[in-house]
Amino acid sequence: MSELQIIVTFVVFAAVILIIAFNILDIALAGMLGVSALIVFGVLTLDDILNIVRTSGSTMALLFGGMIVARTLRPSGIFDRIGSKFLQVTRGSGKRFLLGLVILVTVPCMFLPNATTVMLLAPVIIRVASELKIDFVGPLVLAAIISNSAGLLTLVGDPATFLVGSSIGMSFTQYLLRVSLGGVLALAVLVPFLPLIMKETWKTEVVLPTDLRTEPLQRPWVSAISLGILIIMVLLFLIGDKLPNHPIGPAAAAIIACSMSLLVIQGAMVEPIGDVLRDIDWKTLIFLSCMFILVEVFTKTGALRALSGYLYQLFGANLLPVSIALLAGVGLASSMLANIPVVAAMIILVKGYLVSAEFVPEDALGVFFTDWPIATLPVFVAMMFGATLGGNATLIGASANVVSAGISAAHGRPISFAAFLRYGLPITVCQLAMSALYVWILYVVVRS
Repeated sequence: MSELQIIVTFVVFAAVILIIAFNILDIALAGMLGVSALIVFGVLTLDDILNIVRTSGSTMALLFGGMIVARTLRPSGIFDRIGSKFLQVTRGSGKRFLLGLVILVTVPCMFLPNATTVMLLAPVIIRVASELKIDFVGPLVLAAIISNSAGLLTLVGDPATFLVGSSIGMSFTQYLLRVSLGGVLALAVLVPFLPLIMKETWKTEVVLPTDLRTEPLQRPWVSAISLGILIIMVLLFLIGDKLPNHPIGPAAAAIIACSMSLLVIQGAMVEPIGDVLRDIDWKTLIFLSCMFILVEVFTKTGALRALSGYLYQLFGANLLPVSIALLAGVGLASSMLANIPVVAAMIILVKGYLVSAEFVPEDALGVFFTDWPIATLPVFVAMMFGATLGGNATLIGASANVVSAGISAAHGRPISFAAFLRYGLPITVCQLAMSALYVWILYVVVRS
């Protein structure tokens, strides 16, 4: 890469980040313009594209498949029924509403894309909040924060966790055994904040009508099959990589499940397949694809490798301070940028550092290296926690945040950057502090 191309890469990368941070252009458009600039200046090559497909293809497939599965649940009437049940469970109590919201959002976000889940549950949240005479802005913000936190419960719960986990060959069950407890703690930290940041909602008590009815399922057999497909997908997450002869990874499981879901929609003539595909969050997929390209080209400059060497000079081979520094640094970066590209860049940096520190051979810089020593686990876990929880701080920190803000605005209540920060920042600081403790404990455990 020539000196001019390196300068162009840095300028384009910085320009895209600033355009997104200051909301000058739509995020997908900003990313596409950045990629276009790299093509025009001859920086982006075919080899870069092939590398991007190898490193990010499974993440994008997991996202796309999860979006399709979640979207095909909508016409079954499941979410209308859930809304009716949720309202009954609250018994007119704001406290029960907020606590129930934690459970309502957490369960699907363990297996489905956060932004899509928030999109599907938002009508339920707004309806129940209106019945309880509660301003729905706070609950929508809370739903986004819960969804991001719940993403730490499983390997596929958040694209960032999957990207890090898959880069080191971590299976779904290994994640459950070694990392999921940290996700439970992240949600546990969130609960004590509910009466503090949502005082009015917490104190709300209203008398609900006595004739509340549960909405019937519009298509019971479609609902049953759709839920069955979701269960199959989760089972493949758990055991797919252990199947003899033909292991099925999480990304492949998501594609299989989404294909089956679309077949059900087509066979039942519920709605045209085109309508389902039209509702997919293409903007997020396009934006993430563009950011993967920008990160790949940025990596070619050698800047990340130089930073890896600096990291080794600063911390030596002591992985605990490196882990804590990554937790804080990635958490801060993910509060202002999309966490997946941040993680994609950090994986390269961390792998370079671990090679410099002689924890792994030079081969570890390759895409398919999976023989990572258990001692290095805290470093990668710190990246997962920083990326996933850092996004809770600001409006632009995660796609679920942007989705919740868009839905709120569509219902006449725009959410400002400052308003989201008021909810998200204190929660994020405490969650990252808890994560630092968890990483420290994990460091002690893997060394013993």
